[in-house]
Amino acid sequence: MPFRSMLYVPASNARAMRKAVDLDCDALILDLEDAVAPAAKAAARAALAGRDETGSPALVRINGLDTPWGDADLAALADIACAGVLVPKVGSPTDLDAVAARVDRPLWAMIETLAGVLAAAGICTHPRLEGVVMGTNDLARALGARDRPDRMPLMAALQTTLLAARAAGVRAIDGVCNALDDPERMRAECAQGRDMGFDGKSLIHPAQIAAANAAFAPDAAEIDRARRRIAAYQAAQDEGQGVAVVDGEIVEALHVATARETLALAEAVAAKEGR
Repeated sequence: MPFRSMLYVPASNARAMRKAVDLDCDALILDLEDAVAPAAKAAARAALAGRDETGSPALVRINGLDTPWGDADLAALADIACAGVLVPKVGSPTDLDAVAARVDRPLWAMIETLAGVLAAAGICTHPRLEGVVMGTNDLARALGARDRPDRMPLMAALQTTLLAARAAGVRAIDGVCNALDDPERMRAECAQGRDMGFDGKSLIHPAQIAAANAAFAPDAAEIDRARRRIAAYQAAQDEGQGVAVVDGEIVEALHVATARETLALAEAVAAKEGR
């Protein structure tokens, strides 16, 4: 299934939780951590208990086990319908071990600390891990980085984590765009993350969903080129040749593999959108 857009939804916000069921995002992150004030943690946890798992698949972001709320979050998961658990501030595989020992859900890791970036290769090979989500705000703060539209100060962290995720074969989701009133910056960040190789983007507002869904799905031109590359390569193979030429570019087996992945993603998006 596609993971173009993953929207954070505060579990303490009843109205946002109701609206989230009908949104077009590919996945939800039902948040018990940063988006929920300490006084509202218990109520947020209770709000998730017995939830109807309709709409987009949902991860539950728990509080860290080193906080006063982490243990209660893990205990509550027994009564919460969700597709997985998003573990915050993962700094090493042992942080995932501690959660895996107590819940049987798929795990996702927030990579938002310097230790987490440096340990990304080990984290991404954890046997229960399905994906990583970049916590770019926390990373920027830890680095002492200035906010820049091009995100240059974060490039090393983003690429290091993406390399680890790709090597391990797990999903990788880009961090949030804070500029709610700047749709052009949102589109630029989506394009940047897509071109780097991320599967999708985490979001903080429903207004960002359309931009992420569009950026991380193949467009008509990409789909057409993928089909033509596959057909041209097959024709070349039938003639005993090892390569083909499409649009003036060499097409080898690796390009065909990429083209097939493009078509598979396009089919998954079409299936989700009922097309």
